[in-house]
Amino acid sequence: MILRTACAALLAFAVSVQAQEDPAFIAKRAAGQLEAAQNALIAAEKSSDRVKALTQTIRAYENGLSALREGLRRAAIREATIRRKFDVERARVSRLLGVLQAIETSPKPLLLLHPSGPIGTARSGMMISEITPALQRQADTLKLQLEEVALLRALQESAADTLEAGLTGVQHARTSLSQAISNRTDTPRHMSADPKAMNELINSAETLKSFAEGLADLHVSGAESPLHIGEARGALPLPVAGTLLRRAGEPDAAGIVRPGMVIATEPRALVTTPWPATIRYRGPLLDYGNVMILEPGDGYLLVLAGLDQVYGVQGEVLPAGTPIGLMGGNAPDAQMFLNQATKGGGADRSETLYMELRQGDTPVDPGIWFAFE
Repeated sequence: MILRTACAALLAFAVSVQAQEDPAFIAKRAAGQLEAAQNALIAAEKSSDRVKALTQTIRAYENGLSALREGLRRAAIREATIRRKFDVERARVSRLLGVLQAIETSPKPLLLLHPSGPIGTARSGMMISEITPALQRQADTLKLQLEEVALLRALQESAADTLEAGLTGVQHARTSLSQAISNRTDTPRHMSADPKAMNELINSAETLKSFAEGLADLHVSGAESPLHIGEARGALPLPVAGTLLRRAGEPDAAGIVRPGMVIATEPRALVTTPWPATIRYRGPLLDYGNVMILEPGDGYLLVLAGLDQVYGVQGEVLPAGTPIGLMGGNAPDAQMFLNQATKGGGADRSETLYMELRQGDTPVDPGIWFAFE
């Protein structure tokens, strides 16, 4: 009875990992992505279009670091799962091993004896012959799982060097991008607003809504930008890598409802134009931090609020994917990154970008325009 119960427990203890992608594979793939990003950073310094090359490099770093965090997170979860299950079954496994050891050390003649006679002896012999291979298989499974724990621990320890290089590289790329944008002189400008009228609008605006409405009505001079966003409905990429925190019309913790959506991002995340657009406004506004307002055509205004740093000047017409700023916060060092990855949770995405889409004076749900994974 003890043997059968122990076997059942060991069978339940053997957890298959085929349903999930191997965390070690994810981490190794991330290391390859970060190495490719480092090579891209070297090439970007010599590129004729440094802004575009550095933008792609930063995205590559962000993707690689995100993948590395996911690999470390899964490794920590897998290790904890194995250890927890092993601790739960420790007592039963110990009793089972004790029974097997007693069988192995018992004199051979005694193994042939059974209180009920020859039939009982035959039955017990058959049970032992059937159970022993199953026990050996489960012992092998336990051994593999313990080896897996050691490998997962080694993976977490070896990620430190890769992580340090990645964090240093992405910070260097951000600095180089800011400099490259400052030196950019070839961006076309299609429209400009009267500076005096713009200042009056900024000083008189009491809400983001009133400012956006006033900006939509503000007269601009110069050739109109022939941009048409209508064809991109439902397929626009998010302007920043992150997680949708709140949809348009959903109340926040204070019960306040806004017509835009909120995206949680990592500190210093790069923000780009999701569609070719003209910069209508950039700079601080009310209590929203730095705000970027883009006009992607067809009378729409895309409002992005909460940035720490903004790029470009009013009137510039930017291609899709052009960097327009960075989120705030402090980028984690290697130790903080590792702690966040192994503990899980959303501490790594501590910044929020507010995104609102308006057509004239009317807010439009951005959720029907942007593609979410």
